[in-house]
Amino acid sequence: MADTEFRGTGRRKCAVASVKLVPGKGKVIINNKTAKEYFGGRAVLEMMVYQPLILTEKQDNFDVRVKVLGGGVSSQAGAIRHGISRALLVVNEENKPILRSEGLLTRDPRVKERKKFGRKRARKRFQFSKR
Repeated sequence: MADTEFRGTGRRKCAVASVKLVPGKGKVIINNKTAKEYFGGRAVLEMMVYQPLILTEKQDNFDVRVKVLGGGVSSQAGAIRHGISRALLVVNEENKPILRSEGLLTRDPRVKERKKFGRKRARKRFQFSKR
């Protein structure tokens, strides 16, 4: 293990990301794959993951190792971004105003609403026939 390692946990919907920042050259490894491989060329999701590093100008200072579980690929990207932001706070507390102003430290509270009985989904009703 590395001498200095900064950890952060990010969450969004059902996705949970465990993030480690290790001094390095800026590689991002997600579940033993590169970010490009993991997101399958979806540039928006890659940009989401790199956003906190770019804002704090630390993209060339740290290698990012992520283990992410649950949810879809998009919510996993959000969880990773949240985890990286929290880990950057551990690195240096002076990053807080930058990350806070972009809303990267706030956990997105939106989750799927539960299905209700007598309905097809949470709010969708079964088809109504008058006659």
